[in-house]
Amino acid sequence: MKINLKTTLCALPLAMLSNLAVAGLSTTITATSDYTFNGVSQTQGDATIQGSLDYADDAGWYVGTWGSGVDFGDDTSHELDFYVGNTTDLSSAWSLDYGIAYYSYHGFTDASSFNYPEVYSKFAYASSLGTTNINLWYSWDYAGKDVGHTIMMLSHTFDIADNHSITLSGDVSNSFDADKHAWDELGLDSSYTHYYISYTTTQFDFDLTFTLEDTTIDGEHSDDRFVFAISRTFDL
Repeated sequence: MKINLKTTLCALPLAMLSNLAVAGLSTTITATSDYTFNGVSQTQGDATIQGSLDYADDAGWYVGTWGSGVDFGDDTSHELDFYVGNTTDLSSAWSLDYGIAYYSYHGFTDASSFNYPEVYSKFAYASSLGTTNINLWYSWDYAGKDVGHTIMMLSHTFDIADNHSITLSGDVSNSFDADKHAWDELGLDSSYTHYYISYTTTQFDFDLTFTLEDTTIDGEHSDDRFVFAISRTFDL
């Protein structure tokens, strides 16, 4: 079944809302072979450029914006997102990142109909075996559908050598309305699962990520795929 991206999930990649540990102003530029959200391509399998501008203070508060090219099969050309949140240590092992984000889409008159807000909370547990993350996202107007929606993720990251790490992750997207969810026009179920394995390293100040991922959606732009991304962060 071919997925029409105009009616699929449109959102900021989960990895973009990461903990901002260093206070100050920074920007990150990323080139990726495919912009996927929970395993569903937002660029019809094509490469794109992404960028962010972030500010964090010593108390753990941060604010930022993130943008990317998109292709939903119409004239929607780019996504621009905004977020504000806080990171805090709960104990020597546990930390919490929580905040609110707003996703907006641009390029033609009706692109803004996809806009929506979202709140999130992400718990991280660090041990000698690596870092385990338990994350939850919730929107009350997901993809502009006026429907509640959650994404729940469990992931674990561990080092295989100095400066070389592996992440194993699985997440479930679930709509509160089986008849009016973000992908109901495609005849799909109101929930689906996404899972991936990725390898990350940093070389010459560039972060390199290689990801294999798949979903339980049978579609051209949601089947198993390989994604490569290279990024660099600059302190301003």
